[in-house]
Amino acid sequence: MTSFGSELILARLQGLHPKAIDLSLGRIERLLAALGHPERRLAPVVHIAGTNGKGSTLAMLDAMLQAAGRRVQRYISPHLVHFNERFLFDGEPIDEPELAEVLDTCERSNRGAAITEFEIVTAAAFVAFARREADAVLLETGLGGRLDATNVVARPRLTALAPISLDHQAFLGERIEQIAFEKAGILKPGMPGIVGPQPPEAMVVIERRASEIGAPLSIHGRDWRAARAGDRLIVEVDSRSRDLPLPALAGCHQIDNAGLAVACALALGELAPDDGAIAEGLRAARWPGRLQRLTRGPLVERLPSTSELWLDGGHNPAAGQALAASLNGSDRRPLHLVVGMLNTKDEPGFLRPLAPLARSVHTVPVPDEAASRDPFEAAAEAARLGIAATPAPDVAGALGAIAAAARDPVRVLVCGSLYLAGHVLRENA
Repeated sequence: MTSFGSELILARLQGLHPKAIDLSLGRIERLLAALGHPERRLAPVVHIAGTNGKGSTLAMLDAMLQAAGRRVQRYISPHLVHFNERFLFDGEPIDEPELAEVLDTCERSNRGAAITEFEIVTAAAFVAFARREADAVLLETGLGGRLDATNVVARPRLTALAPISLDHQAFLGERIEQIAFEKAGILKPGMPGIVGPQPPEAMVVIERRASEIGAPLSIHGRDWRAARAGDRLIVEVDSRSRDLPLPALAGCHQIDNAGLAVACALALGELAPDDGAIAEGLRAARWPGRLQRLTRGPLVERLPSTSELWLDGGHNPAAGQALAASLNGSDRRPLHLVVGMLNTKDEPGFLRPLAPLARSVHTVPVPDEAASRDPFEAAAEAARLGIAATPAPDVAGALGAIAAAARDPVRVLVCGSLYLAGHVLRENA
């Protein structure tokens, strides 16, 4: 295989199914049977679903387990810069030859049958993980949960539900209750589930599902809590309080994500890290593209001295609320938004919480995405929310316009899409 073997294989895999997303377990179950069921040979699995916070929670849990000397495998989606970021071994991506080899193995075993790219890539992750010894596998759903390709693991050590909100309604349903039903589909009989903060209507669905199948739950606000106290994080699990450092991941929403990670860590029995490893993991965790400050690169250099450039892949109303809460502090520098979104997302819902904080918004296309929202249409939508909105050809052009109009240092947040965040990181981080 050439050094670009994985790219060639992925290009072929994209043609095996007419839809990019077609939620079902039948196709991946067929392929896994042909592969000898690698999903049955994994280390203990932590399986997480939710709308926002899945990746941040797993990044912190991964760091805690590594700090305790555990060998950790992690499967995420989507990637930001390079495809191999989806397969992580102790925080390091799979190398190209191994990635190409496991993809080739799955392609040959599939024998040209209809299957989505995500399904066959998930099977490849199971093949890669089953080949190596590990102490834990951290598994992030791609979309939903009940019919997500990752939900073929019959007996995870632990399941977790990050906050559930509106997103992907075309696939999961228009109401929170419907989306919660899909996410709660990862709960398993007899296996503990750790539940993060949820809307009341989602919590009703989760508890009903857990009761039906006999899945014991540890619920935020009842069995565990997390709160910031000055420069410390206080997490209470099963009536025991732990005084911990604040997470390295920025944003007030990371407090609950950190609490969820701690609650998951402590539920892992013999794999559970001690308090020292939990603290070290909170300090060490990194998760690019999530309220990440960029400190170098050509985009940073376009802004006036002492300005700040931030990047976040948030793209739904709950993400907009979390960003607004995190940015609404004492910093007096004016906030400017550079927003690129897909036309499947709720742009007004995302921008509405940010509108009172933003001096301006520049709308840009999401590079290489056919579903990118037109910047002129997006600017008109933002203007209806009362934000001074201007379309721009790209992020660099938007920053140039902001810098040209700025008399003093500014804060700029590039947001609206993980795909846009990945493009910015490829070029500027």
